Amino acid sequence: MIHFFADRHYGARPGASLYQRLSPAWRGRMAFHEEEWEALSRGEWLVGCDLLVLNMIGGSCGQPHPGGKASQAVRRWCEGGGNLLLLHGGSAAFSQWDWWRQAMALRWVRPEDPDGLPPSFHPLHPYRVTLAKSRHPLAALLQEMSLPQDEIYAGLAQRPPLEVLLETQVPEGCFPQCAIAPTPWGGRQLHFLPGHSPEAFQVPALVKNVESCLEYLAGPGNAQG
Repeated sequence: MIHFFADRHYGARPGASLYQRLSPAWRGRMAFHEEEWEALSRGEWLVGCDLLVLNMIGGSCGQPHPGGKASQAVRRWCEGGGNLLLLHGGSAAFSQWDWWRQAMALRWVRPEDPDGLPPSFHPLHPYRVTLAKSRHPLAALLQEMSLPQDEIYAGLAQRPPLEVLLETQVPEGCFPQCAIAPTPWGGRQLHFLPGHSPEAFQVPALVKNVESCLEYLAGPGNAQG
């Protein structure tokens, strides 16, 4: 089972928009949790979990930041070599947890970051997402795509090793839009940043790219590290 935790993200509901556009085959393997923080904390999702998907920013939108029990459950998943698919702001899902910030190879930095880093930013443009010059096997499964005006996540904190698979060039600069790295515990963290507005999920290539990420992390023989 794939467990997908999402917030409403300032009313845009990108997690729900994506979930509704996924193929029936993927939805059939997935439990979607929108702002179900108690479910995250209880940790029952750990049993039989194949992949943890996050599309949320903890402590934003008037929501509480998940607490100690959630930290224990998520850390247990990560320390067991579990894979992470981090969508849009998912790298900031738990930005108040020191161990989480240290583990992220590509992290959306919120204002007043505990590590003192300058905040990330998101210009608004229609934009083109292109393949980076990567020989990673996942890169061969991804598609270039043209997206309507939307938030473009930029200025994220990076740490090696990080391999960029998709990128975009906008007036503010060139920014990664999909990247992969190992977790400190032997799993994989896959970051896929495009997709905020409901209109973005009407682009078939965006949904197909997410499904390719799911296949890479949780397809036959690929789950759990």
